[in-house]
Amino acid sequence: MAERQQIADINQDFYNFRYEESEKDFYRIESGLTPEIIEKISEEKGDPDWMREFRLKSLEIYNQLKVPKWGPSIEGLNIENISTYVRPKTQMSGKWEDVPDDIKETFEKLGIPEAERKSLAGVGAQYDSELVYHNVQKEVAKQGVIYLGFEEALKSEDWGPMVKEYFMTLITPKDHKFAALHGAVWSGGSFVYVPKGVHLSFPLQSYFRLNAKGAGQFEHTLIIVDEGADLHFIEGCSAPKYNVANLHAGAVELFIKKGGHLRYSTIENWSKNMYNLNTKRAKVEENGAIEWISGSFGSHISYLYPESDLVGRGAKAEFTGITFAGAGQSLDTGAKMIHLAPETTSLISTKSISKGGGVSIYRSAVYIDKKAKGSKTSISCESLMLDPQSRSDTVPAMQIMTDECDVGHEAKIGRISSDAIFYLMSRGISEDDARSMIVSGFANPVSKELPLEYAVEMNNLIKIEMHGNM
Repeated sequence: MAERQQIADINQDFYNFRYEESEKDFYRIESGLTPEIIEKISEEKGDPDWMREFRLKSLEIYNQLKVPKWGPSIEGLNIENISTYVRPKTQMSGKWEDVPDDIKETFEKLGIPEAERKSLAGVGAQYDSELVYHNVQKEVAKQGVIYLGFEEALKSEDWGPMVKEYFMTLITPKDHKFAALHGAVWSGGSFVYVPKGVHLSFPLQSYFRLNAKGAGQFEHTLIIVDEGADLHFIEGCSAPKYNVANLHAGAVELFIKKGGHLRYSTIENWSKNMYNLNTKRAKVEENGAIEWISGSFGSHISYLYPESDLVGRGAKAEFTGITFAGAGQSLDTGAKMIHLAPETTSLISTKSISKGGGVSIYRSAVYIDKKAKGSKTSISCESLMLDPQSRSDTVPAMQIMTDECDVGHEAKIGRISSDAIFYLMSRGISEDDARSMIVSGFANPVSKELPLEYAVEMNNLIKIEMHGNM
């Protein structure tokens, strides 16, 4: 409890700092946030009593909290106009052929079930507020790995108690207003448990598609990697563009036990009307390790700062990320590293690209406690601006409470060299292709950390962004 309160206090310092398809296909609960609507969501989901009470308490907290001061303005977002629960008119299936054709067509464009055929250990697909497809390879299940839709796990006699034990203990409703919102209206998501000593050879994977106009998606991901276990989990997100605001306020809670290892890879390609106010956090115990691989290419506004709480001796965390902000986008991203134990290590390496007047803000927070003697942290952030209208800023924050540590920080902001463009053009390459090649090379340290099909997808997204707003 004291450890959780300490982390909460550290985060409050961070939060308080400010830098200047057709509707007939869905069942939708009306917009707005009232106890009656929360009760209706809970009834629709078939929540156990404790979850219904948790939702209502989270709503009370939501109404008490103010919008956080960090990040770009979200004045264009009116929560009262967001539909907090939208269900496609279908049930979850374990067979791809049973998924309705219109939903199947959408996901096939995103690589499902093609990705599954490429030896993924398991795949889950969420459409709006509900999981519509879920499948796990038999070999994985035989190893004791549990990969369920979050609501299925919640209602399970076997796994419901574990969900109750861990749910929103790392990210609490009191952390900030959007965490409280999530606690009240969460829907869908994934639950993963990897037993002691189990090493998965192939990744597990989840896709999230927000398809309804004026809706929110609030999936909850809970992953527990037990002692000495190893997992790679991949998350993909997308949405079509509408002329009204959509909201994504999911939550990701990752627990890595002693000697465990988790790689969490995300490619987010939200539409440009999306407010992406996501919260991600990992708790890493003795000699455990978390690796975050993140690519952000969409949304109108993003607040995204994955946090690693290093609570055990020798715990490690790495964050490798890239953002691409085009016209009309303001992407405020980064990472937080909290060292609470001796000999812990963190590494942040980020790259951002801004174009067409887009704004990329890198924001980090590193805290090294007085107990964290012998700890090391290294931060590198590089920004590339492709035109004079674009903007890039770095906002690092550090609290170092002991002299017995090693801290390094490097920041670099630049533009594409005209000499490099001239050289490539002299070799018969067009100017547009030359710029794309340079930007892809800039992003290579991130793309090489992704599975091949995701690296290809990321490079394709860069090419689209490069040629879309010239």
